[in-house]
This record gives sequence, C-alpha cells and structure tokens, in this order.
Amino acid sequence: MAKTKPGKKDLDSYSIKGTNKVVRPGDCVLMRPSDSDKPPYVAKVEKLEADHRNNVKVRVRWYYRPEESIGGRRQFHGAKELFLSDHLDVQSAHTIEGKCIVHSFKNYTKLENVGPEDYFCRFEYKAATGGFTPDRVAVYCKCEMPYNPDDLMVQCEGCKDWFHPSCMGMSIDEAKKLEHFLCSDCSSEDDSKRPLNSFHVSPPDEAKVESKRRKR
Repeated sequence: MAKTKPGKKDLDSYSIKGTNKVVRPGDCVLMRPSDSDKPPYVAKVEKLEADHRNNVKVRVRWYYRPEESIGGRRQFHGAKELFLSDHLDVQSAHTIEGKCIVHSFKNYTKLENVGPEDYFCRFEYKAATGGFTPDRVAVYCKCEMPYNPDDLMVQCEGCKDWFHPSCMGMSIDEAKKLEHFLCSDCSSEDDSKRPLNSFHVSPPDEAKVESKRRKR
C-alpha cells in the first residue's frame, strides 16, 4: 500500500539562486520564459510553498504586456506598461530570475529615473475575454488619446489640459524651451472656453475614450 505523502508547507521567503535577493509573497518577480528570445515574464507572487522533497513552488498572478493582450499594443501604452491579469499559475521557484517593481501609474510618472526593474500598471486584465478594468480612461490633447508617460506633453495655462507638441505644431526641443503655453482654443479670441477637463473622467462619448474590447 502506497504511503501518503506529507503535505506541503507554506514558506515566508525564497532566496533567488545565485543572488542575494529574497522573494516574499506580494513581491513582483521576473520569470524565465520558455523561449529565450522573449523578455522575462512578470508576475506577482501570491504564495510560496515547499513539498516533502523541499521543491519550492510559487503561486503567481501574471502581468501581461500590451502585445500579449487580445487588443495588442496601442499608441498610448508605455514601454514599461503591464496589465495585472486574472491568470493564476503555479511555477517552479527556480524559474525566478530576479525581482522588479510594478508601480502605480501615478507613482511611475513621478520617478526621476526609470530603471530596468521599474514597470507600471494602470489596468487589470481579464485574460479570457480581453476586458479591462477600468474600461475607460482619461484622454488628453486634440488627438484625444490617453496619456503615455514616455511622451513629452505640455500643459495649457488656460484650460489645464495637456498636449503633445507635435499636435500643436511644435518640435520637442521647442516645447522644452516654453515658459508659458496656451493651446489654440484658449489663445483664440472667439473661443467658447469649453473646459477640456470635462473629458478626463469617464466621458460618455465612446469616441473620446479607449474602449478595451477588441478582437484578435
């Protein structure tokens, strides 16, 4: 008669092999992909556990890169943007290559220097349906696109909206030299002074928000 294997035990931490870095539940980690040509996967550690042979497994919630989502990468997605998915998995802890930090969108935009370990997340993602939470996002500029933190934008002193220099007919260098800026609407004498910030929170017009429901 086969013996019953001892149960698994939860671990408080795990030391990444070959490094001095320690991983704990709640940390974000880089995990080795099966295809060496791909960048490492990013995951949030939910739980660490060891079996009777002391093999360590890690329960993770995957982050998706924009190009891995059903909608694909869009113009407003940042280079370091990730989506926290509902895709849970169990992996060998040996596949953990390192640690990283997934910032909130607000905190990421305040970073003075973005390091290789810095990422940000502003959406949760349902892997099966491609749905996002929130499914609407504030838009800016005349092009009415969500904010990409990789792109320089200038703020209008009148309406307080933000604009891409290219949409205002300026170069990046010209925009950096500006001390004051008024958008074309605010600088126009016959402008109705419509408050552009009315677009910023869940606007009702579908054309002015990014709907996240896309087909492959």
